Amino acid sequence: MIAIAAVLGAAIVGASTESERPNILLIVSEDNGPELGCYGDPYVQTPVLDRLAESGIRFENAYVPQAGCSQSRAAFFTGLYPHQNGQIGLATWKFRMYHEDTPNMVQSLKAAGYRTGIIGKLHVNPESAFPFDFKAIPSANFGRKDLDSYARQAEQFFSSSDVPFFLSVNFPDAHRPFTPQVNGLPKSPLTAKDVKPLPYFGLDTEDLRKQTADYYNCMSRLDSLVGDLLEALRQFGKFDDTLIVYIGDHGADLLRGKRTSYEGGLRIPMIMNWGARFSREQVCEELVSTLDLAPTILEVAGADPIPELPGRSLTLLLQGEEVNWRRYLFTEFHLHSPHNFYPQRTVRDERFKLIQNLLPGEINPGADYTLSRFFETLPEVIASTPDPVRSAYHRMRQPAEFELYDLEADPYEFEDLVEDPRHAEDLHRLQRELLAWREQTHDPLLDLNNVRQLQQEVNACFTKEGPDKNRITLNYPEYFFSKKPEASE
Repeated sequence: MIAIAAVLGAAIVGASTESERPNILLIVSEDNGPELGCYGDPYVQTPVLDRLAESGIRFENAYVPQAGCSQSRAAFFTGLYPHQNGQIGLATWKFRMYHEDTPNMVQSLKAAGYRTGIIGKLHVNPESAFPFDFKAIPSANFGRKDLDSYARQAEQFFSSSDVPFFLSVNFPDAHRPFTPQVNGLPKSPLTAKDVKPLPYFGLDTEDLRKQTADYYNCMSRLDSLVGDLLEALRQFGKFDDTLIVYIGDHGADLLRGKRTSYEGGLRIPMIMNWGARFSREQVCEELVSTLDLAPTILEVAGADPIPELPGRSLTLLLQGEEVNWRRYLFTEFHLHSPHNFYPQRTVRDERFKLIQNLLPGEINPGADYTLSRFFETLPEVIASTPDPVRSAYHRMRQPAEFELYDLEADPYEFEDLVEDPRHAEDLHRLQRELLAWREQTHDPLLDLNNVRQLQQEVNACFTKEGPDKNRITLNYPEYFFSKKPEASE
């Protein structure tokens, strides 16, 4: 990455005055993995994002800390894992950060003199922790109403001042419902006959093809809306002075994606572009996390760093220097809503991945939740599917304590190697690394009593009809750290 190193390095070192500091545009899409043309997807049409990558930096191995909307967003704004900031479940179900005064990117950029704005949903509690100067379209907008208003609101923000800005634009695609076309977008929607299901499903049915096609249609519509946003940036003469970061908030809401600890849920697209400063596509293969965005953006902006963040600034990596980068990347899961409480912790290196299930042997309600909510005939299809795919779905529903996968030989995580003696050394190494990370980050779920108490709080909101938001009472911010976490037997 030497071609961009000098430019990026000089920009960071020289960002000492207001006129030299870049604008920052953070674009976030909903519920999609790296299903883009520039990542090699053979069906989707995403020319805008592909061009953004062609003159920018594409991160091949980018991850979120947890495959859930609120959890992911709180993590990249604070630079902390969900178990560190407290947003372990959906904000709409009353989950929240532990403290309103948790340091975050918005506070730090404002203190550094940046004008801050958000278009689209924040979805983190409490919203008051993020003091944006400009807010528009606060709803999730899953009905896809007035989609051209995202670019219009951005135009208003771009034109209101020449002070360096940070703007987060959050689009509703590709969240369910997978609406195939809205106001003529995309122009030529794909159908079931045009595609095959995503490979990490391991299954192929007419319904899966249809849902995959409509998911791709959402991605194509997203691409068009990003194009409108970038055109507004150009019209106001700010494109070349803006660091553009595009990410998905987690993987697709399909099989073995969102609400899981599998690659389909955790791995996302991440693209960075800085106008004319980048000339051609660079591909970063290192393991990166959206936790790295806060330290990166604050450094580029010349803002004071937030101390003791677990993520790392990407700037040295992008400058092409010899960097002792992370060997291990960690993620987690708690729940999304009360329908799917099943805490997990994971670690991966460049080849192997370990999942630890904190309620081993118990039924994972998230597996049945996904199948019963969105798919009618898949249980029968899974039962008749050969191994290792059939076993993978059974394992997802009722796993043992550990799962081990060779992502080089088995990128879609179908074959569990935890009992394979040939991989015993890798298993034990990753177990040690995972425990060390949990201890270093003061994981409150090291104490099994906390796991059970949280499980009881979640289960208490259920009625005969299912969970009730009016019945949920959450006290975990008070007891998670009332005593030093101790590893359970």
